Amino acid sequence: MPENAKHLLLVDDEAALREAIAERLADHGFAVVQAATGEDALAHLAAFAFDIIVTDLRLPGVDGRAVLDAALERYPDIIAIIITGFGTVKDAVEAIKHGAADFITKPFQFDALLHVLRSALEQRRLRAENAYLRSQLEDRYRIDGIVGRSRVMRDLFQLLETVAATSSTVLINGETGTGKELAARAIHHNSPRRHNRFVALNCSAIPEALLEAELFGHVRGAFTGAVANRQGRLEQAHKGTLFLDEVGTMSPALQAKLLRVLQEREFERVGDGHTIKVDVRIVAATHSDLLKMVADGAFREDLFYRLNVIPVRLPALRERREDIPLLVQHFLQKLGAEHTPPRSVTMSQQAVRLLMSYDWPGNVRQLENIVERAMAFSQGRSQIEVSDLGPDIQKLTAAVNARDGWFPDEGIDLERYMEGLELSLIRRSLERTQGNKVQAARLLNLKRTTLIEKLKRLEKSASN
Repeated sequence: MPENAKHLLLVDDEAALREAIAERLADHGFAVVQAATGEDALAHLAAFAFDIIVTDLRLPGVDGRAVLDAALERYPDIIAIIITGFGTVKDAVEAIKHGAADFITKPFQFDALLHVLRSALEQRRLRAENAYLRSQLEDRYRIDGIVGRSRVMRDLFQLLETVAATSSTVLINGETGTGKELAARAIHHNSPRRHNRFVALNCSAIPEALLEAELFGHVRGAFTGAVANRQGRLEQAHKGTLFLDEVGTMSPALQAKLLRVLQEREFERVGDGHTIKVDVRIVAATHSDLLKMVADGAFREDLFYRLNVIPVRLPALRERREDIPLLVQHFLQKLGAEHTPPRSVTMSQQAVRLLMSYDWPGNVRQLENIVERAMAFSQGRSQIEVSDLGPDIQKLTAAVNARDGWFPDEGIDLERYMEGLELSLIRRSLERTQGNKVQAARLLNLKRTTLIEKLKRLEKSASN
């Protein structure tokens, strides 16, 4: 199947008709996936960025209109065609109002459907040339800059809103790039403390010798270079929220002092014996496994339980791939508005498909960087294509096409292709186990030495 084939989701509960249409569409170059119910269609839409959806209006359970709404919410640029045996003007008008490109009535000739599809594709091409951005995000899919509509993100939004109303200490856990500071800001900005300061401190970014003074402040002469009294982050956050990022990097001595703050709500500046009372909410974050650090003696158990009053886990991007199209739209809008002059840019469905197939070790932060790079490389064009994405993303093209049944006329290098898949699985296992080769080997049913040898060989082969 050609690389640029249009991917089409066909939804109809009449099996004979659906299979006949699918076969003929495939003959005309479409990559067709079939769904017998609305529920099946929603599952397919969550997993894959289709170019076109053709759906019957009358379906058992979830009806065609609900499928149409879900498709357009997730992919504003998708072409939607409604098929129905109830071809009233009212049905047609309602379908168009809901965003359908066209409407066709059963029984119909296949050529009529083909004409409707080709006309809709041409209209979309013209709209892209006019650089009209149709992707409008809805507020209910984001909270203070955090974007998502997947089940795991809707649960997260609900948890953040619930947590915000309290004054409890929160511990946010998540991989690098998942948006831990954004979550902390969301808690603060939706809390009764929102009219006071939100103060952030990255514990891993400040040398250990200076971290105590940065957190608690110091008096003049407390140490070399302390030429005046200075407030620490705790005082700055009085009546507000203090966000401690990468709290797991704190030294044992500083952990003990932070524990006292949480217990007594008081502290002393470095070099001063005067006790300062403070009213501050602590939101801490880490990408480390603090429980394991407690077991290893690297983190105080009593401090862990003081911090972990309300645990919040941020999902990795690979755990919510269905949010990627929405995030792409969000970043394109944001970057387009910041451009001088402002730009309206869309991304091709093929490019979105590749982004949904990537594992994203750097999570949302990495996705934003990729979108920014792609926008720069698009050189003023109104649509971002696969060629504008980075090499790490572009090399997934063959894997995505292979999954869709594509096979090039010239064949493929099977050995190299399989090596790429093997290397990808090993890297993913190492990411999941945070680099622990013993655990990664166990996930892959390999010996540790075998995993290490394979990794060296495959990385060397990939670099050649």
